[in-house]
Amino acid sequence: MQKLIECVPNFSEGRDRNKIDQITASIEKVEGVTLLDVDPGQDTNRTVVTFVGSPDAVAEAAFQAIKTASQVIDMRQQKGTHPRMGATDVCPFVPVSGVTMDDCIELSKQVGRRVGEELDIPVYLYEHSAQKPDRTNLPKIRAGEYEGLADKLKDLHWKPDFGKAEFNPQAGATVMGGREFLIAYNINLNTQDTRLANDIAFELREKGRSVRIPNPLSKNLLDGKILRYAEESYPCSYCDENFTTIGELRKHCTEKHSYDINELLKSNGYSEENLIGKAVKKLGFYKDVKAIGWYVDTFKRAQISINFNNFKNSTIHDVFDKACELAIERGVRVTGSELVGLIPLEAILMAGKHYLRKQGRTIGVPQEMLIESAVQSLGLNDVTPFVAEEKIIDFAVKSKESKLIDLSVKGFTDELSSNSPAPGGGSVAALVGSLGAALTSMVAALSHEKKGYLEKREMMENVGEKTQKIKDRLSFLIDEDTNAFNKVMAANRISATTTEEIVEKERLVLNANKYAAEIPLEVAETSFKIFELAELMVNEGNPNSVSDVGVAGGAAFTAVRGACLNVLINLDGVGSDQKFVNDMKTRVEKLLTDSEQYHKNIFAKTREIIGK
Repeated sequence: MQKLIECVPNFSEGRDRNKIDQITASIEKVEGVTLLDVDPGQDTNRTVVTFVGSPDAVAEAAFQAIKTASQVIDMRQQKGTHPRMGATDVCPFVPVSGVTMDDCIELSKQVGRRVGEELDIPVYLYEHSAQKPDRTNLPKIRAGEYEGLADKLKDLHWKPDFGKAEFNPQAGATVMGGREFLIAYNINLNTQDTRLANDIAFELREKGRSVRIPNPLSKNLLDGKILRYAEESYPCSYCDENFTTIGELRKHCTEKHSYDINELLKSNGYSEENLIGKAVKKLGFYKDVKAIGWYVDTFKRAQISINFNNFKNSTIHDVFDKACELAIERGVRVTGSELVGLIPLEAILMAGKHYLRKQGRTIGVPQEMLIESAVQSLGLNDVTPFVAEEKIIDFAVKSKESKLIDLSVKGFTDELSSNSPAPGGGSVAALVGSLGAALTSMVAALSHEKKGYLEKREMMENVGEKTQKIKDRLSFLIDEDTNAFNKVMAANRISATTTEEIVEKERLVLNANKYAAEIPLEVAETSFKIFELAELMVNEGNPNSVSDVGVAGGAAFTAVRGACLNVLINLDGVGSDQKFVNDMKTRVEKLLTDSEQYHKNIFAKTREIIGK
């Protein structure tokens, strides 16, 4: 999985296109980032920019954008309806794939320190990066806005996390930090009644809704009266019990429902004295979810508009399924859904696996099948076509280099047969290994579907998942082996005349040769993982497919041996680091010995079963 971080800086300029273009140009100049969206607002006088890339590239692009904004935007002249405190008002870093929130927190500190020291802009850390409890919330940090910033910086409590506590009149201050990916998502209903959409939205969202007493004369839940706290009794939001004091209600909620009513009182500004007459509240089903109902004139239907602040805590598929259930209770139905903006691949894959499991099918299938399962099950084509390359952020990242893995079989073999030294044996070893993993996955999938293997379904699904991951990693290494070779060539071509230049070139050449040995070693070690899974399929899988497993074992054996040969030949350029050479040789010898035994056993067992 490639390492990707999304950055969504908000700049305090939404009217002057020339200034906006200068800022976005500074982002696009950084190699390794893809500019995904530029959304200026006239009234707010604010532009939201979205770009994505590797951690290092995103860090550099964020700094350059903040630097450019501080030069072209003068906060002394800036006016708009949106709250703001600086030229770059807020700059969040969001984990997309291959990175953790801790990585984003560290990145925000790295960029924040550089902005504070090099640009003299006060920087406050917020969300997951916050260093103080009262700095997690953006509006609280931004209170007083730019106009109150000079006085704020004089308050020791509001000393910035990075940079001097001195007012920068042109650039103001910047807030940055790591936050979760926000998914904007709409669920479509076959009604134009916004009340029904709102009613479902209130059930779904974390904040919840007012409780209604069902009206016996109507099936419409909205016809029920809102339940309110009465002077003589305090009803529980979750059941029919009533209590004469708040203390009794609090105890009941804590013991029976594991819910602390103090949070309810606090969040709504209630006290024990002023609850009388207030609506009884019930929390919604999903944490970190905001939702509201509205009517969309373009589609002539009502929608439930949802923001997921943490799609791992509350998944899009769980919320969608519950919305379908709640809609039926209200006499309407969900017709599909749509994404507003982009979504991480992980969220789509989670949904795809969820629906395949509900259908009793294996999830050990190619990524494309998981995506298609999610798209069809969530009805993502309901109002507009869902184009994965445009809507999934991992796919929206544009690569400037052509990849071997994207070639046709004929295209790859033609490229391989040319007089170019790369791709070569290392890439072929990775390709053969990926084919072995794919065959093993196929046998697991076929066994999973067979009626006589119901008790082994969990085993087959587990094998399928593991082999798909091995296949995908080896597919990536097809190109990476060639990239490693090209790095060696590039390092050797570096011009060096002075002593310092010669020393630096030697260092780069050594590191490139080490990498050229490490990549085929990873190919060998990754391909070796196929043996255990293939052996399991020989013994436990569908015997009608045992020959396929035998071929998979042979492919894995060829991949391991071929990759090990590439490790050994690339060690010639690493002679100055004998410890590295000895370690690599030891690992290679063990791989060769163990793989030979595995292959022998799998082949013999396959012949035995076929012979029967």
